[in-house]
Amino acid sequence: MEKMIFEHCPNCTSTNVEFPNNVRFFCHDCDFVYYHNIAAAVVVVFRHRDKILFTVRNVEPDKGKLDLPGGFIDPNENAEQAACREVREELGLDIQPSQLKYVTTFPNNYLYKNVPYRTMDIFFECPLEEAELKVNAEDEIQALKWISINQIDLNEIGFTSIRNVIASHYKG
Repeated sequence: MEKMIFEHCPNCTSTNVEFPNNVRFFCHDCDFVYYHNIAAAVVVVFRHRDKILFTVRNVEPDKGKLDLPGGFIDPNENAEQAACREVREELGLDIQPSQLKYVTTFPNNYLYKNVPYRTMDIFFECPLEEAELKVNAEDEIQALKWISINQIDLNEIGFTSIRNVIASHYKG
């Protein structure tokens, strides 16, 4: 069993708690219950001719590994709005929801500050006419790399969900 991320009840401070698989936290003393549900995230696969745009992560987890633009969906956003917002924040590029084509979803594990978040990553594809882009969020992204689909090394990709989707939908 995984190590519990919470060892005390936030309601009564009891240690008589259980958190199996970091999903349902339960306090046996005060009956407090907390569900550590899946977080929704978006990923955008930008294509230019036979190439896909990758970012190089500048933060943990997977610092230095290949990633794709995207991030978590904020409250009151739909997936398309979140994808457009994340792209604007990360790349300074304004895209519209109508430019996004749904690809698939894939589960992922995201370890952030020793808290294991489970995500459901929603993948969209967006074609680009121009390949000239810049990093807008230098704290998050070291660099941008356009890589030909036949030259993508799956071992250089940080997140499992992205590796799997690139392998099954683009290299397959």
